[in-house]
Amino acid sequence: MSALEAVSVVGAGNMGGAMVERLCAAGWPVTVCDPDPLRQRQARAAGAALAATPQDAARALGANSALILVVVDALQCDEVLWGAHGAATALQAGQAVLLCPTVAPEDVERIAERLGLQGVDCIDAPMSGGPQRARDGRMSLMVAAPGPVVERHAGLLAALSDNVMRVSERVGDGARTKLVNNLLAGINLVGAAEALAMAERMGLDLSTTLDVIERSSGQSWIGLDRMRRAVAGDFAPRAHVTLLEKDTRLAVAAGRSAGFEGPLGGRAAQVFVDAHDAGMADLDDAALFSLLRRVAPRP
Repeated sequence: MSALEAVSVVGAGNMGGAMVERLCAAGWPVTVCDPDPLRQRQARAAGAALAATPQDAARALGANSALILVVVDALQCDEVLWGAHGAATALQAGQAVLLCPTVAPEDVERIAERLGLQGVDCIDAPMSGGPQRARDGRMSLMVAAPGPVVERHAGLLAALSDNVMRVSERVGDGARTKLVNNLLAGINLVGAAEALAMAERMGLDLSTTLDVIERSSGQSWIGLDRMRRAVAGDFAPRAHVTLLEKDTRLAVAAGRSAGFEGPLGGRAAQVFVDAHDAGMADLDDAALFSLLRRVAPRP
């Protein structure tokens, strides 16, 4: 794909907006569809054009280009593609849909099959790493699609990330890999929040404790990143509690469908449900520390 061929992005939130900035800075003509006026202003400031509907965004694509979906879940994917003014009605054979949300593997397979009926390719490409890494082109993309499809869109993938990991040629395996990763991320985050709450109950200095963990065997990227924010009392949402609540639920379900159920995944998933029920759904997932520090001391 030529670096001058137009691409469109539906969903310009924290991650999608960072990807838009990345592509615009690299010289790609980008059209953005997002209902949030703030996200629209940010996209325009980055140099993107705006589309009123997903259908309009698809119409702005180049002949061999891709529509990038950076929405939350499978329901939103379906709405963007086949809802009122959906993009699928304007997509043409030879174009592709780049699926970046974390969704169930069977939903990715279903979407790919439906798009394939009209000659549109689907690239299963969930992402990881956070907005700053997306903005810098350093996020992870877990790509699963037939080799020729990936090669046709290699330029776009490389523009989005210098860490494109070819998982397999089977659409759905990107989603499976992302769920495995996010289940571990959820387990690590719950563990970090629990350990820091215990440290606080023991009377330890939390910043010093995190310094030790960072240089020791308990280190995890997500644990340190979120708990540094928690210690600072910074719960402004970069990744809402509801995201890992969804992802860990999907991961546990995917494991069960494969005949596997481990001792930690379901427990970690329940902690995110508990945080949601405690009124933390719209907070950053660093708020798990606030939840776990409430645990009463043992008599």
